[in-house]
Amino acid sequence: MFINIYKTLITVLYPLLIQPLIIKKRQKSGKEDLQRFSERLGQSSLPRPQGRLIWLHGASVGESVSMLPLIHKLLDLSADINIMVTTGTTTSADIMAKRLPQRAFHQYFPIDTPKFAQSFIAHWQPDLVLWFESELWPSMLSTIKQHHIPLILVNGRISDHSYKNWKRFSCISKELLKCFTLCLGQSELDAQRLKELGAKESLCLGNLKFAGLPLPIDEHKEQAIAAQIGSRPTWVVSSTHEDEEYQIGCFLKRLEKEVPNLLTIIAPRHPQRGKDIQNRLQNECQLTTALRSAGEKITPETEVYIADTIGEIGLWYKLCPIAFIGGSLIPHGGQNFMEPARMHDAVVVGPHMHNFKEAMEHALQAKAVIQIKDTKELYQEILKLLTNKDYLAQNAQLAYDWTMKEAQVLDGIVEKIKGYINL
Repeated sequence: MFINIYKTLITVLYPLLIQPLIIKKRQKSGKEDLQRFSERLGQSSLPRPQGRLIWLHGASVGESVSMLPLIHKLLDLSADINIMVTTGTTTSADIMAKRLPQRAFHQYFPIDTPKFAQSFIAHWQPDLVLWFESELWPSMLSTIKQHHIPLILVNGRISDHSYKNWKRFSCISKELLKCFTLCLGQSELDAQRLKELGAKESLCLGNLKFAGLPLPIDEHKEQAIAAQIGSRPTWVVSSTHEDEEYQIGCFLKRLEKEVPNLLTIIAPRHPQRGKDIQNRLQNECQLTTALRSAGEKITPETEVYIADTIGEIGLWYKLCPIAFIGGSLIPHGGQNFMEPARMHDAVVVGPHMHNFKEAMEHALQAKAVIQIKDTKELYQEILKLLTNKDYLAQNAQLAYDWTMKEAQVLDGIVEKIKGYINL
């Protein structure tokens, strides 16, 4: 009932409100790829590849990056398998263009009207759909179900807040989740909640985000930056959100007195904030900065290098032995702390890591991550890591060993998926 009502409403509202107001605004603000906008209408200039086609969908950068290890494993299963990845943002499209292997390609997810969904499915005719995001688009999900295509929710996560909301509208959650052939939860609790909310079959095989591939690194860029850094002690502040750079900037002068010639690299979560970060650090913290997007180089006078670029985070994790993960000093919920652990970095996070609740519990038990309560503790911990080589090496090794152990979840997920593509 809900899906039919939704499909009727979206069909009526798209030409009257959504297209003239929301879509045009997104186009003007650069959130839509104008050259490929036809894909958002369920149309593509690319032909469907021969052989079997597995479609993976994830909305954000984090979800699309988490797909990469699975994509490589699936392509290794058979030479006639092709992979299509859909996302909804230009940033994730740029990253996928750089990181997808051969026999894998990217398309934009169509706007969720019945017409666009039908056009998309009719053209691509996927043999299997793997859904990586929490947003459940009724028109597309029901279209997949109508065509009897196996649909699997991968790495499903139901937060406490989402669970309470879905329980209030259980009739809707049941109708949407019945579209899925199988739901794989990130944790046993997620799998249980998916079952309670209406999934036909749900289970937990582990968290796929534990199984990430090493991040890509441009060797020429690495050599160039390494030459600019020289022998200076350095650390990276990664995936920061607004105000976190300032909070850290406030103690950098004091840290530099204890660690002479220190270089701090800041890689903000949203690179477009680079210039604002630079202005605030210079004006309010009296720090000498360099902005990567402006082509400014690291000089002996540079105290903070602002790496406001896309797709280069692996470079900073490789060059820095210590990584602090942003989104955790403020109540955002944290960002991916497993990526620097795979790069043999010592990893430090703030108190707000609720986006990675299960992973944090495992990591803390293994002493694979250092969690601080506030900037005072952050200052003390970074100082200790920068001045105690044995302490740094111990924490880096614990972080690396833990990620390698957790990465085994990938094999279990692949084995389960194989049953739906006759392998």
